[in-house]
Amino acid sequence: MLSSGRIAVLLGLLFGLAGSSTSAVTVALPEMAADLGVTASTAAWAISGYTVALAVATATHGRLGDMLGIRLPLCVGVATMGVGAVAAALAPSFPVLIGARVLQGVGAASVPVLATALVSARWSGTEQASALGRIAGVAATLSAFGPLAGGALEAAGGWRWSVALPVVGTLALPLLWRAAPAGGSGERIDLPGAVFVAMAATGLVLLIQSPSAGVVTAAVGAVLLVVGVPAVAARVRARPDGFLPREIITNGTVLRSAFATAAVPASWFALLLGVPLAAASWGWTPLATGLLLVPSAVIGFVSPRIARALIGRLGPRRAIAVACPTAVVALLVAALGGATESPVLLAVAVALVTAAFGVGQPAMIASVGAAVSPARRGVALGVATLVFLTGASVGAALVGGLAEVVGVPVAFCLLVALPVAGVATLLIGGRGAPGPATA
Repeated sequence: MLSSGRIAVLLGLLFGLAGSSTSAVTVALPEMAADLGVTASTAAWAISGYTVALAVATATHGRLGDMLGIRLPLCVGVATMGVGAVAAALAPSFPVLIGARVLQGVGAASVPVLATALVSARWSGTEQASALGRIAGVAATLSAFGPLAGGALEAAGGWRWSVALPVVGTLALPLLWRAAPAGGSGERIDLPGAVFVAMAATGLVLLIQSPSAGVVTAAVGAVLLVVGVPAVAARVRARPDGFLPREIITNGTVLRSAFATAAVPASWFALLLGVPLAAASWGWTPLATGLLLVPSAVIGFVSPRIARALIGRLGPRRAIAVACPTAVVALLVAALGGATESPVLLAVAVALVTAAFGVGQPAMIASVGAAVSPARRGVALGVATLVFLTGASVGAALVGGLAEVVGVPVAFCLLVALPVAGVATLLIGGRGAPGPATA
């Protein structure tokens, strides 16, 4: 039987591959755009399409984990991520590439929620906190190395090699099959609820990215959002134990933790997309951009210790309250770096937001996991991670949609509103939110 440390490292590597599916591709976007005959803003859909699928499918995997056990959904998800990566690398046209990236995102969505559910199911207390911190640290490190890996692969064989990187995750399937529990509740998934949530989330991202994508995209996004949001509300009323269980989405701790922390991946994905775009506009190669972001990988490596210390000392809510202002500073530093063409400031900004992510994600998991019963932990983490990763989609979409309209530095400044709103969300909770005792 694998030790908790080894399982955590394995899951962290998979989580990192899911993240590097964005960070490794962003540095190669200019070459991808030129090869497939699309503009840079259109090429950004390769990021947004992936992150939307990643976010929307997350809660579905959480419910599947509750129904079937963690083993089968997690292994199928990792295999699907690999198939999508290969299909994207072989795509003959941009529409095919987008379809493959969406498939890849659907598979990768199994990793965040089911990895954390696996740890929560097998360990508790200090060992669980240590494993979650190690997952976050390994994931942040690998994701931060994503630009360097993507740049190196692009230099060696072109952008298609960068897109194919997540196929490495399929090597972990035999170990995952041994480590993950197989038993589930057997209850059926609420498919209409899942579809309505997907409509609303997709509509939001399409609407946000429409400034660069055009009127048609805006119209489609608006329709999906206007139809999807009331449909979700109606479905929750009609099926309180469905895809979005009422007891979970009315849990104040779950909602505050998820919405506040969502600002952190929004900032992280925004910088992972915006910094390579800024560097490319200065004439930098993908490999040079990847080297620029190496310091953030060092931060990711030490972030588990930082996260454990902060969560243990301050509690999950206050740890999130530290992560959000750190993201604000990172965005402002990145905006200044983009405006002054300072690579040093851009590197500092990504390092800061990597530290914020390394703290925010395990703090959210600790807060949500402690707020619900063990029987509902999988779906609670699925819903929270859905909100968390929707934040990532929003961040990528905002930069993709606004970069060519107002410029990358201004887009970073506008994004500051998200982590500021995250802090405000935590303040609404007051002293009722979980403190150190729930960490």
